[in-house]
Amino acid sequence: MRYLNRAFFYLSAIVFAIALFMVGIYITIPTHNTAATHFDTLIVLGYPANADGTPSPEQRERVLEGVREYKAGVAPYIIMTGTAAHNQYVEADVMAQLARSQGVPASAILEDTQAQNTIQNIYYSARIMHDHDMNSAEIISSPSHLPRAALIVNTFNVDQPSLYINWRTHAAHWPPEYSIFREAILYIGEARNCLILRFNGFPSSRFLPRDRAIN
Repeated sequence: MRYLNRAFFYLSAIVFAIALFMVGIYITIPTHNTAATHFDTLIVLGYPANADGTPSPEQRERVLEGVREYKAGVAPYIIMTGTAAHNQYVEADVMAQLARSQGVPASAILEDTQAQNTIQNIYYSARIMHDHDMNSAEIISSPSHLPRAALIVNTFNVDQPSLYINWRTHAAHWPPEYSIFREAILYIGEARNCLILRFNGFPSSRFLPRDRAIN
């Protein structure tokens, strides 16, 4: 029994050390590369709509935060980004419709309807920005998602210098429908994702041509 207790203690210590290391990497990812407080545009990262086409809780909160930042004068435009990656509803269309219903004029909304994941969200949004002579953005997403989004855009600026952007992240509210347990699970999942990206890097693609670990 003494040996079992000792083995359990060592195993617990190893698990705790790994968890601590993972959290350390997650919370130290840069959140910006500029001290600016006003930007050329907001980028609201996509999330799947509900099965009936209505905004899902996380999608809704991301858009509403974008609307608040737009109305506060943080940026004169909003880029909604996301295709129909998980069901038949194009995320950017659903998000743009919600923003318009909240008083954002259609002329202030730009849509990327091609991105199927967060890497592509950044890539296509940067393309839109450069097509419109924009070079700075506040990136809005769910709290747990932002460190991975920041890791992507920071890496993107290195690997895609022709589409370089100045940026900072900004967290949307958690949906009131979510429990603390659900939020914790999302944080753990994203911390794990960031740890894997730090060591394995991103798979090479035309969106992010990198297949090496991230410094």
